[in-house]
Amino acid sequence: MYARLILCVLVAAGWQLEVLGTLASLLLATVSYLVTGGNYTLYLIYHTAARDARGAWRYLRLLATVWYYEKLDLTVPGVFERTVRRHPHRVCLHFEDQSWTFQQLDEFSNRVANFLHLRGFAHGDSVALFMENRPEYIGLWLGCTKVGVVPALINYNLRGQSLLHSIHSAYCTALIFGAELSAAVSDIARELGTEFRLMRSGRCPGGLRVQLAEDLDRELASQQATEVPEAVRTRLSFRDKLLYIYTSGTTGLPKAAVVKNSRFYFYCQGVYNMNAMYKLNSLVFYNPLPLYHSAGGVVGVGLMICCGATLVIRKKFSVRNFWKDCIKYNCNGAQYIGEICRYLLSVPESPEDKSHKVEIMWGNGLRPAIWKQFTERFNIKYIGEFYGATEGNSNVVNIDSKRGSVGFTSVLFPSVYPVSIIRLDEAAAPVRGPDGLCVPCRPGEPGEFVGKIVKNHPSRGFDGYVDKTATDSKIIKDVLRKGDSYFRSGDLLYADEFGWMYFMDRMGDTFRWRGENVSTIEVESVISSVLEQTASVVYGVDVPGVEGKAGMAAIVEDAAKFDLDRFLSNLKAELPSYAIPLFLRVVRNLDITGTFKIRKMDLVREGFNPEVVADPLYFFDSSLGGYCPLDSCLYQEIVSMRCRL
Repeated sequence: MYARLILCVLVAAGWQLEVLGTLASLLLATVSYLVTGGNYTLYLIYHTAARDARGAWRYLRLLATVWYYEKLDLTVPGVFERTVRRHPHRVCLHFEDQSWTFQQLDEFSNRVANFLHLRGFAHGDSVALFMENRPEYIGLWLGCTKVGVVPALINYNLRGQSLLHSIHSAYCTALIFGAELSAAVSDIARELGTEFRLMRSGRCPGGLRVQLAEDLDRELASQQATEVPEAVRTRLSFRDKLLYIYTSGTTGLPKAAVVKNSRFYFYCQGVYNMNAMYKLNSLVFYNPLPLYHSAGGVVGVGLMICCGATLVIRKKFSVRNFWKDCIKYNCNGAQYIGEICRYLLSVPESPEDKSHKVEIMWGNGLRPAIWKQFTERFNIKYIGEFYGATEGNSNVVNIDSKRGSVGFTSVLFPSVYPVSIIRLDEAAAPVRGPDGLCVPCRPGEPGEFVGKIVKNHPSRGFDGYVDKTATDSKIIKDVLRKGDSYFRSGDLLYADEFGWMYFMDRMGDTFRWRGENVSTIEVESVISSVLEQTASVVYGVDVPGVEGKAGMAAIVEDAAKFDLDRFLSNLKAELPSYAIPLFLRVVRNLDITGTFKIRKMDLVREGFNPEVVADPLYFFDSSLGGYCPLDSCLYQEIVSMRCRL
C-alpha cells in the first residue's frame, strides 16, 4: 500500500515539482553568481543547476517506478497485463497493413505460453528466436517470458558457424525461426542434432522446408488464449532473467548478454522518463530498427509493453519510406541510430521531409557534424540522444537536446550517479596513481567510460553475459576507492567542464559499420577458414563522410592466384553483409611484434590509399556485386563521396 501511495504522489506531482525545482535552482544560482561577482565555481552552478534539478527529479521518478515494481515483484509480462487491462482495444502495433490491439497481442502471447508449458519447457530454459521483424516476433518472446523461458534474440543476418555459436552459447534447447530464414536453418540443422527442437513460424518460401521442424502456427491455433496456470505465474520474479541479447563486446564471437526484468524497465522507462515527456495515450512511435537489438527490441518495444504507447514496426529499414511511414501511421515520435540519420540526409529533399508530425526522436549515434542539419531539414524539435551498452549498468541521457552530447553527469553532485571517465595509457590500460587508484580524466580529455557496480541493485548491478569469463573481463576493481568495482564499457568518451559527455570511438577489436558492431576476430576466423588458415588481419578504417568505420582485411596471399569471386562467395555464406570487408589488401607477409602480435595500427594508419600502400588493393563495389581493383581514380571517387558505398 505504501509503495503505491509513494508512486502516486510522485507521478501526480509530475511536471509541477520539476518546474518549481528548476526555477528555484536557477534563481539561487543566478543570485549567487551576481552577488559574488562571478567566481568560477558559481559559474558552473549557474550553468548546471537547472539541468541537474530536472535530471535528479526525473531520475527519482524512475527509481520510484522500478522500486514499486520490485516491491510488488512484477515481471515485464505482469506489467504488460496491466497495460492490457487499461486499454485492451487500443492499437499497440502497426505493421504493413496489419494493426494489432493490446488484447490481440496478449492473446497471441498466451497461446505461445500455453504451448510451451504443455510441451514441457520449464522456468529458466532458453529458446533461440530467429526471424525478421513482424508482430509475431514480439508475441513469441513475450509468450516465452510468461512461463519463465528466456528467449535468445538472434541477429537474423547470421549464418553458419556464427549462428550455431549464438544458439549454443545461450544453452538453447529449441529454435523458433521465421519461415523466411529456412535456408539458413537448413544449413545448420544437422549440426544441431536430432534432439534439438525446431519450430517454424510463417509460410515456407518456394516450398523449402526444414526437416523435423514443427509448424508452430498450426500448433498455436489449437491453444487456449487464456493465461497460463497460476502455479506457473507465481514462479516468475522481478529478478528473473528476461532476455538474452547478443553483443560483440570488444573481442570474439557474439556474446549473450543477460537482460533481467529490472534492466528492461530501466531501458524503456529510463529513456522515456529522462527525455521530454509525451502523454502516452497519444504517443505513436516509429521503430524501423531490428527487434533483436536492445535499441529496437527493448527501448522501442518497452515503450509499448510498459507504457502503453503505439508502436510502428517494419520488416527492414527503408530510407525512402521512413517519412512516408511516419505520415501514413500519424507518428509523433521515432527512433534512430546514427546510420539512419545519415541515410535520411543522403537522399534528395522531398515534401515528406516536413509534412510528417514527428517532433521527438530517441536514439544513439547522431554525430555532432550532422545534428543541426538533420533537425532543421526534418523539423525535429527534440533529440533524445542517449548512451549505454546492452550489458552495461551505466547509461547517460541528453535531457536538453544539447547538440552532439550523449548525456551528462552532475559536476555539482557527482556521487549521485556514480559514473566516470578514466585515463588510459597507449596500450588502452587504465592509468593508476601512487595510491593504486584509477586517474579520472580532466574536462576535454578522452578516456574509458566506466560505471560503479552495486550488487543486487536493479540498475547498478552488472548481470553480464551467460559466459562468466566474459563477464569477469568487463569488471575493473579499485577505481576511485579501494575495493570498489566498475563496469568497463570499452568506449572512449570525454566530458566538458559542465559534465556534458561526448562519444569518441570504440576500443578494442570491434568497430561499428552500418549500425552494427563488427568483431574483427570473428571476421578473421572466417577468412582463415575460407582460405585454409591463411594469415589475415581485419580492422576498421575511416571513410570521409561515412558514419562508423569500414571493414578492411589484409590477407597473406599471392595476388596473381587469388580467386576473388570464390573468396567473396564463401564469405557471404558465413558472414552477414555488413561484416564483409569493404576493402582488401593482399600482402606477402604481416609484420609481427616481439610478443607475436600483428602490427595492426600501422595498417590502420596506411588505410586504403593506393598512393601510400604498395600492395594490391581491392574495393567491394555493391553495384557490380564483387571486388574490383582499387586504383587512384577509384580512391578519389570514394573519398570525395562520388562513389556510393
